[in-house]
Order: sequence, then structure tokens, then C-alpha cells
Amino acid sequence: MTWAPLMPPLSRRLRRTFGATLAALALVASAAPSVRAAAGPGGATGAASQAQRQALQAALNTAGSDLGAVLSAGPGLDLKLVELRRRLLLKQFPDASWTLTPGPALKDGRSTVELRLTGTHKQGGSTFRLEASQLLALSSSGGRVSGQAVIREQTIVRSGDQDLPVSLLIPDAVLTGQRYDIDVVFDEPLNGALVAGGLLALSTRQTTAMDTPRLELGALGGGGLFKTVQAPYTPGEQTWAVLLVHPKGIVSATKRVRVVADRAQLTP
Repeated sequence: MTWAPLMPPLSRRLRRTFGATLAALALVASAAPSVRAAAGPGGATGAASQAQRQALQAALNTAGSDLGAVLSAGPGLDLKLVELRRRLLLKQFPDASWTLTPGPALKDGRSTVELRLTGTHKQGGSTFRLEASQLLALSSSGGRVSGQAVIREQTIVRSGDQDLPVSLLIPDAVLTGQRYDIDVVFDEPLNGALVAGGLLALSTRQTTAMDTPRLELGALGGGGLFKTVQAPYTPGEQTWAVLLVHPKGIVSATKRVRVVADRAQLTP
């Protein structure tokens, strides 16, 4: 069953919500190459310092700041693309706010940073609330952050008078060719409410260009969306987009899943 063509006003609202989520994803991911692109221990780069983390946070949160003062091009990091996506995201979420805090150390000794991004977007009488998070391993060279590795990443955008509580039960990493579950669950009882949902695998081109692809919705018979999918047979990543429609609001989310060939890489 396809809901969007049957309900044009809702369809437009869904596309705004989904587009806002992709805008957030594009910026959160824009300065972050995959884990395989990060410099390993003993490489030419070193871990980013606390001062560099604080400088990056301040630059992201200061209108008109020069990100080139704290970032430099490196493996997986295109400074011009980062700046462009930051401007595009601020058009969607003018009050966007970034917070960078220390995260847990990785098995190879690298330190990590927890990045959290929040913001609101108002359009057509609706307010969309963004929450995005990443766990990153930052590297630096020449006094500036010059590389990042994404350990985990997700974004959620909600609409409605109150945030609908949902849980994204999606793994951070899977093995090549592995079948795994994608479960997005409403945390509170539906109490007879009619809900719909859809799931879509996003291509790198779609996330880079912030395309808003058509996502088919179907009626959900339970308390959320439950799907079993398969990972590619080559290492890399998958990005999933989820859309849930509830009488009290809409939830759209994206989740990046690392695809690795070695079981030891499941937990960096």
C-alpha cells in the first residue's frame, strides 16, 4: 500500500521532513570518511587535541567562521564540500548547534569524539526537530584537524507537538554478505493508532547530493517497522533511511552501517 499519492498534503510534508533529514546527514557525514580511510597508529598524522576539538566546535557554532582555520584537506575530507554543506544545512536549520565531547578510546588506542547536532526547521506551520550524532576518531596535521573516521552515525528528525519516542535498533557494523535486522520501534503503546512506515537504502550519490528520493509507505501492523536486509559482499557502508507516520507526528531517520570483512572490525 502506498500512502503518499493518496494524501498529497501529507506527501509534501513527508518530503520536507525527509529532505531535512538528508540535509543533516550530508553535513554530519561531510567531513567524515569511512573507518578504512583513517590514519592508523604510527601514521603521519596524530590524534586531534582537546584544543583542536574545542576550536572546531567554536568554528561550527560561529556564523561566518572560516572552517579552513581549523580543518585542512586530507583523506576523505574536502574542505570546500564541508563549507558548502554547512551553509546548506544552516538554511534548513538556522539554529543548528554542534557539541563535541570526548568519547571512549578504541581498541587500537585512538581517542574518539562524540559529535551531537541539534536544530529546528519551521515550514508551513510545522516544526521539525533535528537530533544527529556521530562517534568520530579525529586525526590532525599541521595544527588542524585533517581526517576523521566514522565509528557510528545516525540522524533523527521529528515533527508534531511533542517528540515521538522511538528506538533505532540497527547495528553500527555488520559483516560482508550478512543478513541483519532493521527495527525501528515506537517506545509507547499505539493504543489503536494507525501508523505507516517505509525503509530505503540510500546511495552515496543521494546522500552527497541531498536528493529526496521517493519512499513508499505501507501500513504497519505492529509497534514499528521490522525488516531483515542483507549487507553487500564488499566492504564499505550502507545508509538506511526510515520514515514513520503517526497521528501525533512524523519521524524520519538515517543510520549508517559499516560493512566489514573481518569480524574483529565489528568493534573498532
